[in-house]
Order: sequence, then C-alpha cells, then structure tokens
Amino acid sequence: MSGQSQDGLTPTGTIASARDRRRVVVATVVGTTVEWYDFFIYAFAAATVFAALFFEPMGAEFAQIVSFFTVGVSFLFRPLGAFLAGHFGDRIGRRPMLVLTLLLMGGATTLVGLLPTHALIGVWAPILLILLRVIQGISTGGEWGGAVLMAVEHAPRGKRGLFGASPQIGVPIGLLLASMMLALMAQIAPGVPAGSDVHLQDTAFGQWGWRVPFLLSIVLIAVGYWVRRRVEESPVFAEITERREKTRMPIVQLFRHHAPLVLIAALVFAGNNAVGYMTTGGYVQRYATDPAGPVALDTSAVFWVVALSGVTWLIFTWFGGWISDRIGRRTTYIVGWILQLVGVFLLFFLTDLGSIGSLTAALVILTVGLGLTYGPQAALYSELFPASIRFSGVSISYAIGAIVGGAFSPMIAQAIFQNTGSTQGITWYLAGMTVIGLIATLLLRDRTGIPLGPEHEAEQAASPIHGARSA
Repeated sequence: MSGQSQDGLTPTGTIASARDRRRVVVATVVGTTVEWYDFFIYAFAAATVFAALFFEPMGAEFAQIVSFFTVGVSFLFRPLGAFLAGHFGDRIGRRPMLVLTLLLMGGATTLVGLLPTHALIGVWAPILLILLRVIQGISTGGEWGGAVLMAVEHAPRGKRGLFGASPQIGVPIGLLLASMMLALMAQIAPGVPAGSDVHLQDTAFGQWGWRVPFLLSIVLIAVGYWVRRRVEESPVFAEITERREKTRMPIVQLFRHHAPLVLIAALVFAGNNAVGYMTTGGYVQRYATDPAGPVALDTSAVFWVVALSGVTWLIFTWFGGWISDRIGRRTTYIVGWILQLVGVFLLFFLTDLGSIGSLTAALVILTVGLGLTYGPQAALYSELFPASIRFSGVSISYAIGAIVGGAFSPMIAQAIFQNTGSTQGITWYLAGMTVIGLIATLLLRDRTGIPLGPEHEAEQAASPIHGARSA
C-alpha cells in the first residue's frame, strides 16, 4: 500500500478523514491546555501568594516550603486518578474519561479562587486548599493517558509522533496562558514591590488579584467541554469493543506482565518532569521575584519571561514529536537529554546574573531539551504497551514518573537553597534526574512505528526492554 493511502488509515485499518483527525487534534490540545492552565495557576500561586495567605502562622520560610509541598501533594494522588481512568478507559472508552477529568480539574480550580484565607476561617483554609489540590491531582492523573491515546490511536503509523505532540503542546500553552494571566494581574493589581516591607495581604494582588485567573477557569472549562464532546471514540478502543477483547482487570494484567516496563517508562518521564517543574512548579518564579532573595526581579516581568519560554517550549515540543517520526523516539530522546543537561547547568548561572535578559536566555535554552524529551512521549508510551491495557500502562507510568520527578522538585529546590544559601546543589540534583532519564531511555528498544491495533497484540507484548524476554 502506498504511503499516500496509508496516511488515511487508522491503526485498525479504518479510514479517518482529515476533518476527523483535525477535530481530535483540536480536542486534545484544547483539553490539555485547560487542564494544565488550571494546574499551573495553582503552582504559580503557591510560589507567590499561598504561603502568606494560607500558611503564614508557620513562619515565612517554613510556610513557603509547605506551600510548595501542596504542589507536590497532588502528585501523590495522580496514581489514583491513573488507576481509575486507566481501568475505566480500557473498559468503557477513552472519550468519557477525557470529559470527566476536564470537569473535575476545572471545578476544583474555580473553587480555589473562591476560598477564604487563613485570616478569615483559620485552619480550615489550608485544609480546603489541600483538598482541592488533591482533586486536581486525581484529574491530572487520568487526563494525560486519555488525551494521548485519542491522538496517537487516530494517527497514521508514520505520524504518531506529530499527532502525539498535540496533547503535549497543551502543557506549554497552559504555561503560556497561566503566566500571561498572572503577569497581567500583577500589573492591574500590583503585589509587594522589591525592597518593600508591605505585607502581601495589604496589596491588591494579595486581596483579589490572584483569584481572577482561577475564576476564569470556568470559561475555559465550557470551551473544552464543548470541543471534547464532539470527538469520536478511539478507533483502537472501538475495535477492541467490537471484538469483545476488553481486559476485565487491565491493571492486574499490566503489573503481572509489564511491571519493569512501567518503572523504566516512569523514569524516562521523571528525568524531564523534575527539570520542567522548576518553572511549571513555580520555583524559578519564586526565586527570581523574592524581594529578599538574590535576584529580586519585577514580578510582572518575570511572568512575561516565563510566558515567552512557554512559546519556545511549545515549538520544541512540537518539533520533538515531528522529528521522532523521522529519526526514531529513542534517538530524539538521547539528543534531548544532552541538550537538557546543558540547559540545567546554565539555568541558575544565567538567572543569578540578575537581569531580565539573562533570565530569558536561561529559560529559553532550557526549553530546547525539555521539548525534545517531552514531544515524543505520547508516541513512545503508546508504542510500549499492548492495546488492551494501553490506557492503564501510559497513565500509571506517567503518574509514577510525575511523583518521582516533578512532585516535590520545587520543595526540594527550596529546601536545598535554604540550607546551603546556594543554587549549586539544585543544579546537581536536576543534572542527576536528567542522567536517570537518559539511562532509562537507553534501556528501551526503539519501537517507532510498531502496529497499535488490537490484532497485533502479540507483537505489542514483545518486551521493549533490552535483554528482557517477551511477557
């Protein structure tokens, strides 16, 4: 069959029109953008306002560590979301899980914007904040697997990396939107000026400005819901249903036959996630804007720089997915890890120069490696697991990788800096996580282009780990 005719086929051999595929791409991009906008708004607020508004009685320094800890708490509940979404995604379909996770995330985010602070309701304020963050974590754990499978399982074999990059670019777009909203609000409702002894609670940003981006989430939910309701179910799942080959307990089968693979796949993501969460988890924003810190840059300007880095991250994420279809997932990752390591060693060196220009250079350089180790992930993960347990496999690997990688990296970075007074330890921590990601990648065989349809289950079950036997 010619390459041209192949481009019209799904992994199951059915015909997919260009319109159907565009609809799937738009739905996955819009949905993941909404999810990650919500997620990042929380992380940035944790870096800038939550310590003072919800955890102030703990003392300034410890309150900030606890604030970053609440960012990581949600990661602990990602596996629960991944287990639930993976189980039902492999049982009842990818599409219903996409809609449900979107509503959960958006609802929790909107409610954060309405929460009273510690000054008004005491200890109930941080308790309710953490509860809503847990709901966000459950939602995120189930969101990613469904989005990437809808994209990859609708794609022709030679364009899985490109199609799989569509939900991936929702992350930098979410970062871009969240940063722009906070930068805008920091201008409309200013916070604490550098070198000032004004309390955050007495500024416009501390009183109401930080709430606006959370409340705007309800508009994005409506758009995402409308778009996702219009997409068709994954053709792979549709054929599994028609063949009546659904696995009764997909998670049990996953860990019985593929436990080492889940761990290795998780470590691949952990290497990217730990470094990425220096900005997406809010640490760099906190470090660069802290009025008492070594840099003390303008808050609004820093958020605009992070927004710009979201654009370059988007470009290199898309490029990473596209190039992986041509040179293979594994090769793309290896190049990406090397460039990410360069970005890690330059991150704080350039940031500590203390100018907006040097911070911009630091974050833009970092996004090159981050994009190349994130863009191909959807296709890589989808090609690792058999169709009948694929939702469970990609979701749980992703959730575990997020815990090992990004869950507590802002908190770890904050603790290292407070204990040493230097960013050198943070750099070595991030470099170590990058090397772990590289080693995990080297343990995997390149399975670029392996058939994804359920009729190829035996071929999919062959172990992608070097030196391992088939399951």
